[in-house]
Amino acid sequence: MPGVMIQGTGSNVGKSMLVAGLCRAAKRRGLNVRPFKPQNMSNNAAVTADGGEIGRAQSLQARACGVQAHTDMNPVLLKPESDRGSAVIVNGKHLQTVKAREYKKLKPKLLEAVMQSYERLSSECDLVIIEGAGSPAEINLREGDIANMGFAHACNIPVILVGDIDRGGVIAQIIGTKTVLEKSDVDLISGFIINKFRGDPTLFDDGYEFIKKQVDWSGMGILPYFEDAFKLPAEDTLDIDYSHSDGKINIACLRLSKIANFDDLDPLALEPDVNLRMIEPGQVIPADIDLIIIPGTKSTMADLVKLRVNGWDIDIQAHVRRGGRVLGICGGYQILGSKIYDPDGIEGNIADINGLGLLNVDTTMKSGKSLKLSNAVHAETGTPISGYEIHIGQSNGPDCERPFALINGTGEGAVSIDGLVSGTYLHGIFASDEFRNKFLKELGGKSEVTNYDDVIEQVLDRLAEHIEAHLDVDTILGLAR
Repeated sequence: MPGVMIQGTGSNVGKSMLVAGLCRAAKRRGLNVRPFKPQNMSNNAAVTADGGEIGRAQSLQARACGVQAHTDMNPVLLKPESDRGSAVIVNGKHLQTVKAREYKKLKPKLLEAVMQSYERLSSECDLVIIEGAGSPAEINLREGDIANMGFAHACNIPVILVGDIDRGGVIAQIIGTKTVLEKSDVDLISGFIINKFRGDPTLFDDGYEFIKKQVDWSGMGILPYFEDAFKLPAEDTLDIDYSHSDGKINIACLRLSKIANFDDLDPLALEPDVNLRMIEPGQVIPADIDLIIIPGTKSTMADLVKLRVNGWDIDIQAHVRRGGRVLGICGGYQILGSKIYDPDGIEGNIADINGLGLLNVDTTMKSGKSLKLSNAVHAETGTPISGYEIHIGQSNGPDCERPFALINGTGEGAVSIDGLVSGTYLHGIFASDEFRNKFLKELGGKSEVTNYDDVIEQVLDRLAEHIEAHLDVDTILGLAR
């Protein structure tokens, strides 16, 4: 089966971005290519056309390939929850919630689903570019592994190891990884890449040659830091970078402990008129904020408790009294309501909890997740919105009579009587250009990024060109067997 696998010396070394760039490079060469990640761990998920959910990175990689995202591209997705372990999503649907020790026993049973997805995917294309998870050097996780070498062995896939020089110690990263691996795993590795280099790469020539000599693998190149990386949707909260955002409209987003689908913010961050700030736990929400966004969360009730511990409830109430606006998305919408009920203990041991009371709606958590792509119309401005829903729970109450949006003529979300507080289950709303433009005008600004989709496409093309200029792409793609 035609594949090549990108594994890393650790988490956050740039595997996802590299796979996206290689996918776009392969597409530009006329290849029919697909992305694949056997196992992912992320609360930043995307809804697929076949009605499931996968990691956000695989959705971006599918876009780089020029195809729709599909659940086969990420057959196993782990979504960490507050104190109950992680939800295990298999083929886009929730299987069960398990603790780490329980998942270790479950992994071998999931290999069949992983293999079936890979076989279906590879049968419809010329090439599959596969992303590992974490690092193969985590030898405590090697038994029953389906994310890295376990999968590579099962399919006899060649591996390229990526090290991150930006965090330091890249020589030890790569040589150390070889040192701790079993020989059978080492034999699958065909080459290595140095990623995120800043400055003159010739200064690392000696180090590069030293690595080659020690590991006896081919060097596939030194990839300079890609300056436009911040413009692409991030999958990990560690990758959130809104430092480039410095406009006159001040928007604050709360970094909830289980924040989910935070790429909702990305189109706003690219607007020159917007100054987007992440409010960290322990920080006060500044008084000069025009809009507070309470984002999605994997654990609504637990994050509501922590929101109050941080004192953010007091800051939000004061913000509204000053005439400031608040937008809650998904779990954030639920938090804004009067009450949240969880009679079946879906989220934990809290049966019910008072919300912030800024929207006159109540939410009841119910089994069965809503997963769908949605086309809507913003109720206030009449502008079209393309988004998606990925949530449990239903919200109802008097403020729903003033919906945030209309889906096929039916109201969705809620707006307060004074119009300052809004809530919606729709993710991805700010990627809709006309809506974003009208929304920012209401805050006293204007939109200057006329087509968000075009921006992403252009960045993916520049990423592919960047990779072609610095890596041995011919050899990397030629390794697939």
